[in-house]
Amino acid sequence: MSSERIDAESKVSGNQANIPARIRRELDIDDGDQLRWYIEDDGSIRVQVIQQQTGTFTDFDGYEGETATNVTTDHDAWGVDVK
Repeated sequence: MSSERIDAESKVSGNQANIPARIRRELDIDDGDQLRWYIEDDGSIRVQVIQQQTGTFTDFDGYEGETATNVTTDHDAWGVDVK
């Protein structure tokens, strides 16, 4: 990555740095997202945006099996063959 183009700048205050709004918009960075930082061999920094996953169970309608379950007794037994 050898680019002389400057897309935005920000200032460090204490232990924090702001991400300029233009960069947040372009990379779709939102509250709760994580940034993964990499220091390259040449001393440059690479940042990967890890987007927060929301609504994991939004479409979950519940258990539709024929066997009744009891979470207090069955939870730890799922996938375990009892002999």
